[in-house]
Amino acid sequence: MSVQRQLTNERMSQLVVHNGTVYLAGQVGDNLTAGIEQQTRETLNNIERLLDLAGTDKSRLLSVTIYLKDIDAHFAGMNSVWDQWLPKGVAPARATVEAKLCEPDILVELSVTAALP
Repeated sequence: MSVQRQLTNERMSQLVVHNGTVYLAGQVGDNLTAGIEQQTRETLNNIERLLDLAGTDKSRLLSVTIYLKDIDAHFAGMNSVWDQWLPKGVAPARATVEAKLCEPDILVELSVTAALP
């Protein structure tokens, strides 16, 4: 079976498709000076854009791992945006962890696996 990689550089691909499954690299927001809600919105927008590029959408999410810089400070704010974004009845398997992220201003990063239609 073929492996399709898109938006690839020497270290990683933003999007990989294999055997009917879409894997996204960890996604973050664009404005790293923004608060948790805005960074979460931007991150989810980036995920939607990549899923669309792959030919799928957020209703086909299989698994999401959410990395928060400070789980105590950011969990509620991230969830308030997540709950508005995700359609009812399609919740993926999900884990949320606190992590030291690659840049100090990143408050949230999401890693996503989704199914193709």
